[in-house]
Amino acid sequence: MSVNSVDAYIHDVEKLTQYFEIAGITIPPEKVELHHLQEFLIWINGLGMTTTTQSRVISGLKGFYKYLLLENLIQVEPTEKLDSPKIVRKLPSTLNIIEINNLISAIDLSTPEGERNRAMLETLYGCGLRVSELINLRISNLYFHEGFIKVIGKGDKERLVPIGSVAMRQIQIYLSTVRIHVPVRKGQEDFVFLNRRGSRLSRIMVFTIIRNLAEKIGLKKQVSPHTFRHSFATHLVEGGADLRAVQEMLGHESITTTEIYTHLDREYLRSAIIQYHPRS
Repeated sequence: MSVNSVDAYIHDVEKLTQYFEIAGITIPPEKVELHHLQEFLIWINGLGMTTTTQSRVISGLKGFYKYLLLENLIQVEPTEKLDSPKIVRKLPSTLNIIEINNLISAIDLSTPEGERNRAMLETLYGCGLRVSELINLRISNLYFHEGFIKVIGKGDKERLVPIGSVAMRQIQIYLSTVRIHVPVRKGQEDFVFLNRRGSRLSRIMVFTIIRNLAEKIGLKKQVSPHTFRHSFATHLVEGGADLRAVQEMLGHESITTTEIYTHLDREYLRSAIIQYHPRS
């Protein structure tokens, strides 16, 4: 698994130890029983955690106890009958093309960082990348002659993603006019997007850049790097792209994850019905 996934699962198990400390329960992991875990779930629910977060915590605990079972440290698996809360799948927040254009137009191109930020946003929207895939994008993985880039996704899985002419052009402008003048730190030479000190950008920096732009244009929606990924997928599906192709581009293991993008706004549905239904 990726470093972020490992950290998340460890953090989930730590939540259980925190609960035991607060509740005054002093037992080793192999003595934990189902009722202890059920009481723990009541506790995290009381903290106001979403059902999605609760399910991930349970997944972390199941992984932990599966490990203990494999190592013969326990004989009975207490999480086996632990039920996850029912998750209500929320439609992802997306931007329309006007909002995306407004965000990109708000970038100050008179600064070196402006050219970099424009290239980043065009790549996020044009390729549907995760923020971790964006900041880890390497120059050696840009195959512009073939119209593809290679990205490292979750679990260090590699995939080829088509890149459009707009994103390609902006990356080339950034590389040839801005990045070439950045004093690159040792070990950072191959990363595409660098900060002014010559190091790879952080996730937080990308979040901050996008949120500052949203504030600048008065956009009321909650915007993050993932919003561009959601918008990329939604616009493809609305435009008639094959769901299996979208799954490949996003790097989803299961097509059920991609199916959430089949939501379409009401106006789009209405126009489709008027156009194609024989009684319209």
